[in-house]
Amino acid sequence: QVQLVESGGGLVQAGGSLRLSCAASGRTFSSYNMGWFRQALGKEREFVAAISRSDSSTYYADSAKGRFTISRDNAKNTVYLQMNSLKPEDTAVYYCAARGLGFVTTTPHEYNYWGQGTQVTVSS
Repeated sequence: QVQLVESGGGLVQAGGSLRLSCAASGRTFSSYNMGWFRQALGKEREFVAAISRSDSSTYYADSAKGRFTISRDNAKNTVYLQMNSLKPEDTAVYYCAARGLGFVTTTPHEYNYWGQGTQVTVSS
């Protein structure tokens, strides 16, 4: 099991940047596939980015590709999401998630552990 705590959210103007962090407890962080998801008001939770546990391969939603970068630092038990060129439609609660079994996926319900979320608001 792993506990996840997100940080780094806030209010930013369109075109600006934020870096989200997800700190994980435990000693087996490197064994988990990690993902970032977001949920805007009135919408379903959607995939943003993921990074594998094995070779740190990365995967991105079309909406994030070219603007967002996911990375992990296993020594610090932390996964990051660097968000550049932010748009108002990026406004959402961003969640860090961990999947301990199998391969990295883009489906929210296939992740086992979730953080509490951090709010990102992008103004026009």
